[in-house]
Amino acid sequence: MAWFLVKRALALALTLLAASLLVFGVLEVLPGDPALLILGVNAREDTLAALRESMGLDQPALWRYLTWIGDLLRGRFADSLTYDVPVSELLLPRLAVSGPLALLSLTLAVALALPLGVLAAARRGRITDTAIMGASQIGIAVPNFWLGILLVLLFAVSLRWLPAGGFPGWDAGLGAGLAALLMPAVALALPQAAILTRVTRSAVLEVLGEDYMRTARAKGLSRGEALWRHGLRNAMIPVVTIMGLQFSFLLAGTIIIENVFNLPGVGRLVFQAISQRDLVVVRDVVVLLAATVGVVNFLVDLSYALLDPRLRHGAGAGSGRHG
Repeated sequence: MAWFLVKRALALALTLLAASLLVFGVLEVLPGDPALLILGVNAREDTLAALRESMGLDQPALWRYLTWIGDLLRGRFADSLTYDVPVSELLLPRLAVSGPLALLSLTLAVALALPLGVLAAARRGRITDTAIMGASQIGIAVPNFWLGILLVLLFAVSLRWLPAGGFPGWDAGLGAGLAALLMPAVALALPQAAILTRVTRSAVLEVLGEDYMRTARAKGLSRGEALWRHGLRNAMIPVVTIMGLQFSFLLAGTIIIENVFNLPGVGRLVFQAISQRDLVVVRDVVVLLAATVGVVNFLVDLSYALLDPRLRHGAGAGSGRHG
């Protein structure tokens, strides 16, 4: 188990290193001068040179990269070019919106997908299975921003049950905050639930064909009892993998949805920073999101060891399933 954790931790560290190098390198080759962006095209050359020096732009790229990474490891963020405040001051209030939105979306997706996937597998080839698979195909094909617009027209404009957009803040109360996040969460969750439903169905069908499942049936257990008591744990391994990937997507891929619903989240911050060419904000936020994705995948790897005891003893995942 210890060696398993060490390998996953090393993989996480290398992933974060590669992500930081990629982000820094891409932003380095982009055209544009941050000093010129701040002071304007009519600024004097000596003024531009002084600002570049104060921002460290006159230093070699390697030195600036090492300084940037060192500051991040110490929890120090650079100042935004547009707002002239540390990126952390811009990011933390927005994480209070994007974090709960991603968690609520994933919770809705899992609550919908798992029972539907198991039901479709248990009724394979029947009308229930066909209906669920057809609905999931539609869910995959529908863009989440279009679904969000439909939800606004129905629940905000026509029925007036929920606010059309904006976020009142958690100080306004838990109910008001959740009401503002509900429609965006549903718009994000339904396409992900469609994917997760199909993965769950495939995983359960694979488990139902295993020898230990037939042995359990031969001992007198019903198909449902054998699945819940012996098979579902193995079926959850690919499902947990997709759940981890989906949480990463929901956290980092909310740019469009947050703009549709006018939510002051991380996605909207990135969109505004790109529009304003505030590369400092883009750089720090993208690396932070990459780190979040890496940590989530690390936790997913740890969940494998809980679901499959062979991993705790160094066995490969491809050596067959257990009962």
